[in-house]
Amino acid sequence: MTTKTAAAAARATVYGYPRQGPNRELKKAVEGYWAGRIDAQALRDTSAELRLANWRRLAEAGIHEVPTGDFSLYDHVLDTTVAVGAIPARHRAAVEADALDGYFAMARGTQDVAPLEMTKWFDTNYHYLVPELGPDTVFEANSTKQVAEFREAVALGLTARPVLVGPLTYLLLAKPAPGVAADFQPLTLLDRLLPVYARLLADLRGAGAEWVQLDEPALVQDRSFAELGAAARVYRDLGGLTDRPKLLVASYFDRLGEALPTLAKAPIEGLALDFTGSAAANLDALAAVGGLPGKRLVAGVVDGRNVWINDLGKSLTTLGILLGLADRVDVAASCSLLHVPLDADAERDIDPQIARWLAFARLKTEEIVTLARGLSQGTDTIATHLAANRADLAARKASALTHDPAVRARAAAVTEADARRGKPYAERAEAQRAHLGLPLLPTTTIGSFPQTAELRAARADLRAGRIDGAGYEERIEAEIRDVISFQEKAGIDVLVHGEAERNDMVQYFAEQLTGYVATRHGWVQSYGTRYVRPPILAGDISRPEPMTVRWTSFAQSLSDRPVKGMLTGPVTMLAWSFVRDDQPLGDTARQVALALRDEVNDLEAAETSVIQVDEPALRETLPLRAVDHAEYLAWATEAFRLSTSGVRAATQIHTHMCYAEFGDIVQAIDDLDADVISLEAARSHMQVAGELAAHGYPREAGPGVYDIHSPRVPSTDEVVGLLRKGLAAIPAERLWVNPDCGLKTRGWPEVRTSLENLVAAAREVRATLPNTTF
Repeated sequence: MTTKTAAAAARATVYGYPRQGPNRELKKAVEGYWAGRIDAQALRDTSAELRLANWRRLAEAGIHEVPTGDFSLYDHVLDTTVAVGAIPARHRAAVEADALDGYFAMARGTQDVAPLEMTKWFDTNYHYLVPELGPDTVFEANSTKQVAEFREAVALGLTARPVLVGPLTYLLLAKPAPGVAADFQPLTLLDRLLPVYARLLADLRGAGAEWVQLDEPALVQDRSFAELGAAARVYRDLGGLTDRPKLLVASYFDRLGEALPTLAKAPIEGLALDFTGSAAANLDALAAVGGLPGKRLVAGVVDGRNVWINDLGKSLTTLGILLGLADRVDVAASCSLLHVPLDADAERDIDPQIARWLAFARLKTEEIVTLARGLSQGTDTIATHLAANRADLAARKASALTHDPAVRARAAAVTEADARRGKPYAERAEAQRAHLGLPLLPTTTIGSFPQTAELRAARADLRAGRIDGAGYEERIEAEIRDVISFQEKAGIDVLVHGEAERNDMVQYFAEQLTGYVATRHGWVQSYGTRYVRPPILAGDISRPEPMTVRWTSFAQSLSDRPVKGMLTGPVTMLAWSFVRDDQPLGDTARQVALALRDEVNDLEAAETSVIQVDEPALRETLPLRAVDHAEYLAWATEAFRLSTSGVRAATQIHTHMCYAEFGDIVQAIDDLDADVISLEAARSHMQVAGELAAHGYPREAGPGVYDIHSPRVPSTDEVVGLLRKGLAAIPAERLWVNPDCGLKTRGWPEVRTSLENLVAAAREVRATLPNTTF
């Protein structure tokens, strides 16, 4: 095919779309089902309505080929586990009794059965349910969901492309099941899994699918020779099938690297690649392997993970080069649009100047369609779009909103000494023990307590003007009193104020810092029915006034026990926001760190003895390629230390991390130089405690003993068992007892019992130790 013919054939598509609906209808329906307010049929009806609305909207925008199978009631990796029949043994009875309830049991657990482990989807803030596999795993194809959703789209008269997590990525994301040897490699199950994928593909072809997309984002990570060989075998075998649709293998989030030649040569019909950010390197790499002659290329030139408008002219240049490298070039976002909010037009409070710079999912689909039209019909057909786009890009670059000379001068003046504590850890630990007087195995929580209906109503009343600021503060004070009182009665050693005044751990701070923009409706799925509204980093960052001192000091006035000051760390403030794309992330991190440093110092001046600066996103933001790790970790750990290093030795600095593969960053955790770290560990059965011990981590740590993302209430015996595992790796004088994460999403009845059991377990184990104080 000539370049001219390839251009004329260009079409617009996407890999996936936000699931929740414009008013989070999916969240409300799923939680309504859990609470018994609606039945299973009502949940299915709502889901079907949301899918149909999404497809119609995409088609009306000009998307030529819509994705199916990307919609999920909880998580698309869990959906894949169901599709390949890899149901854990402990959940099989529940799934056989009721498929829907069994599905949610795998996601959330029950009082009697633990859920699947949950962790981050590559370097995003989306959480997936980790497949559990072992030598005895038997796979069985279940194409029901995929076939049904494909047929729903076809019934609307649409061209549809089913999307599945690819077999290689599925196995590389999996872990050994409980009781299976830790060195078991799920990839050894490839020969069992491939026939199941063959069956799924045959079923979809039988349903009429011309193309099926297999997502293989694991291939943008560093892969061994054996793993690359497995990739070659997967697509040689699947490509060699006769009863199958055409195969489009998609990889995104970074450059494909060593796997590109393998996929380019495989007997598949198409490849979908990311060409944004660091993945722009795919352009030269594709040329180096001779392109994709005779194949379809889906070019991800619109950033699917950030909210800034596309540079249409730059993208057209990239697409023009790609036309010479493939038989057909289609236009897409870099990845599923699951990772961005739905519609910027719903935002009425954003500065109109900034609003011109934003593209949420709906506008991104319009950008994709515009680029496809410009590619296929010529740039004259989109001249008006191109002119408006150039004007918006120029306005952003020149805007005074994006540059604050004072902030930049302060950041430029930072020295290495500014990011170091004045005393080494050993001296700090001695000073803190003398000052705080805590027992062995001190108990604490991570920060937030349940956000009750009364709290949410108070915020709504304040926004609607039904109560004034003073009335709202009275309600917050009452909630804090209750939280402090409960913790004292339960016997918790280091208290928290419960964060009743906070809507979200990032948004709350973003709303008080210059340079940030908050949204009202910019919801993005984090996991299951948990949606967040990531703020937008539009300009330089500073802190006009204290953000947390008032409520922390009030809580401390209610108790003689230490109350932690609670802040979100600089890396997490970036990771859980939509960041600037016009300057290096490290520069933005330093600005945020300096703003937080002011807050930490003010908390200490207000006699707060324990200050927690959470960095749950430190691992999540780790680049996918090892060659990029050192640069990232250097500025990320410096930003944390810059935030926390201005305090006295006796002030104890905590940090917190959750739901990530911590073993990859133990040295970086050490480099943070925090006095205490708490980490998620309950679902992973204290794995992180062993990882810390193997590294020789010298500071205090609290591996979580209460999984807060499940409604299960852990028994005292269960917590005792986890603590004994923790003590096998971490000495008693350095072991803390705490939940995995904050308690915001849980209900008070389960929280009360769980924390009482946690304290009872700590006391039981403490009584067996030679000393009760340290």
